[in-house]
Amino acid sequence: MKQINYVLVAIFSLAILTSCGGEKKEEKQKETIKLGVQKEEEPQAEVSSNVTEIVITGDDMMKFDLSEIKVKAGQKVKITLRHKGKMDVNVMGHNFVILKQGVDVAEFGGKAAVARDTKYIPVGSENDIVAHTDLIGGGQTSSVEFDAPEAGTYDFLCSFPGHYALMKGKFIVE
Repeated sequence: MKQINYVLVAIFSLAILTSCGGEKKEEKQKETIKLGVQKEEEPQAEVSSNVTEIVITGDDMMKFDLSEIKVKAGQKVKITLRHKGKMDVNVMGHNFVILKQGVDVAEFGGKAAVARDTKYIPVGSENDIVAHTDLIGGGQTSSVEFDAPEAGTYDFLCSFPGHYALMKGKFIVE
């Protein structure tokens, strides 16, 4: 129990320190992945053999590098989560969870925070989730492959305790 308290204090301290810096932050433009369009620096979405492959990274600063992902309804999608940080899974673990439409992000995050034994995926939440990766630590990678749901906008997040406040975005199905 003390370990959990120390971990939570460390996470919240890190969040406060990074958000209270004295310098002005430039607003980061939202990145969008479109089918058949690739970023210049590093390909993020790739279509091969009828599967759209998307790579999203998380780091030790509790941030995903993408805040919006676009795919076509019904197509096969493979999402690969890469943790480019160095911290252990028990301290700064990340996963990628797409919630079904209508699922409250904060409510799901609250349930997930106490679901340590199931890697922060609440028992009985199968009907709330479209797809999710495994929980990973620094330097690790996890992938999930699924058929994109019907057209609409879905929330995605990291369900590690407290992360959903910063690590979230929109999964848009066209």
